[in-house]
Parts: sequence; structure tokens; C-alpha cells
Amino acid sequence: MNTAVEICGVKLKNPVTVASGTFGFGREINEFFPIKELGAVAVKGLTLEKRLGNVSPRICETPSGIMNSVGLQNPGIETFLREELPFLKAEGVPVIANINGSCIEDYVRIAGIAAKSDVDFIELNISCPNVRCGGAAFGQDEKTVEKITREVKAECGEKPLIVKLSPNVTDIRVMALAAEKNGADALSLINTVMGMKIDLKTKKPFFENKVAGLSGAAVHPIAVRMVYQVRTVTSLPIIGMGGIMCAEDAIELMMAGANAVAVGTATLINPYSARDIKNELVRYMSDNGISDIAEIICAAHK
Repeated sequence: MNTAVEICGVKLKNPVTVASGTFGFGREINEFFPIKELGAVAVKGLTLEKRLGNVSPRICETPSGIMNSVGLQNPGIETFLREELPFLKAEGVPVIANINGSCIEDYVRIAGIAAKSDVDFIELNISCPNVRCGGAAFGQDEKTVEKITREVKAECGEKPLIVKLSPNVTDIRVMALAAEKNGADALSLINTVMGMKIDLKTKKPFFENKVAGLSGAAVHPIAVRMVYQVRTVTSLPIIGMGGIMCAEDAIELMMAGANAVAVGTATLINPYSARDIKNELVRYMSDNGISDIAEIICAAHK
């Protein structure tokens, strides 16, 4: 039974990865199961300098999901490369470095640093607020997507560039094509859906940043629809994510057009989730007489 997939020339032993921000740097989860069982690990979002993140509260539960406004708490790219990457490489798992910034220059600089390291992929998170454009996310404007993808790609060297698309747009196909035409080697989608919560006691927004990102089972149908739509306009590899809580969810995203999938919020509920989903996927293939994972990928388009 073949469960391996290839993303931009990098072979993943299986299509199950994890979503940035939900898996830390893998050390804690590695105490539950060997992370080398996974196809790849996307690390917590990285910035040029250390960030403490937003003030509490930073997370809350919602029906069938969670909202978070963590604020990219991380030790900074240099500390990650020095203290965390060697551990991940020693575990033998492909590493996806998720990069973030508040202006294009930040992204360009951090991409250049990551390109000289042993990470396997650079994932461009364009859901960050662009401080030079009034706080709107980079991924919400077609021209900005074109510019940031083009300039970051120029710094990536031989490292494949994955552009992580925001769902908070009118037509995600437009953003996917803008990224592809300007050098993206792969796409990942979807990032969190923007939402808001009001504290009934204080009569004020629950989060200091007012809005927060919604993830979990509630967003899964949105993710399936957007992955399906993007697959109709591009042949680039797609890492699908959004509300994957079980193998059936992962399979649905792959049938919609994803070459690989990323488990996110489920890990916060059950640290074994990604491993369990990987094992359930194998059982599904066995039970249904599927010998190659390729038979599942894009099945809904055939």
C-alpha cells in the first residue's frame, strides 16, 4: 500500500502533516508518539524577532470550534534555527517553516534566513496584517499577493515556497492564481476564518484585538469548498486544512483536490490526533481496496 506523496520534489511518507501554530515545535507531541510517523511538521509561525504574543485571553471555545488571537508568540527565526530545528531534523521529519511579518521587507528578510537553513519548505503566511496598508491582511488584496509572493520567492533559493491562503476573501481562486503566477511552488489553505466574540459581562469585545481566527470542525465545509475551487484553476500541490477532526475529513479534502492535509485544532483536543488520522487513513484504504493514495487525490474532479 503506497501512502507516500511528493510535494515540490520532497517525498512525504504519508499525506498527513500538521497546521502551523497547533503543534509548537514538535517536542511536546513527540512525548506522545514519534513525530517521524507524520508526513511533515509545520512549525509555529516565525517572525524576525522574538514575540510575546497578545495579552490574555487569547483563546475561547465556540460551537464546533475555537477562536484564537495568540499573536504569533515565538522565539524568533534565529533561535528556532539554533535550538529547535536540529531536534526536528534528528527526528527525520520534513520541516515546513511558517514565516510572518508586518511588512513585505520583514518577509523578504526572514525568507532569506530560512533559505540558508535545513528547513524543507518555506510557508508564506499572508493572513498577517499589513501595517503599511491600514492593517488589512496581505492575502486580501490580489496585487499585494502578487508582490509579496514575487519578492519572497526571489529570496527562497532552492527551497520550495508554499503560499498559505486566507479564506477571508471574495474569491480565493483569484488569490491562488496571483500566487502561482508570481512564483508559488505550492499552496496551503485555508487559514482561520475571522470572527468575533462579545463578553456579555463587560459588554466589550472578548479579545483585545477585537477579531480572532475561527478554526475547528465548524470551518471544514468552507475548507472543502475552497480547496475544490482552487483545484479547478491550478495544478500546484495543495496542502488542505481546516476542521480536520478525523480521517473522513482528511479524505474529503484530498478528494476535493488536496495532495496532503494538515491537522490543526484536533491536536489541541487530542495530542494523538494526527497519528490517529494517519492510521485511520491507512485502514480506509485497506477496507476500500485502495492500493495507492493517488486514487483518493482529486477523486471528486474525475
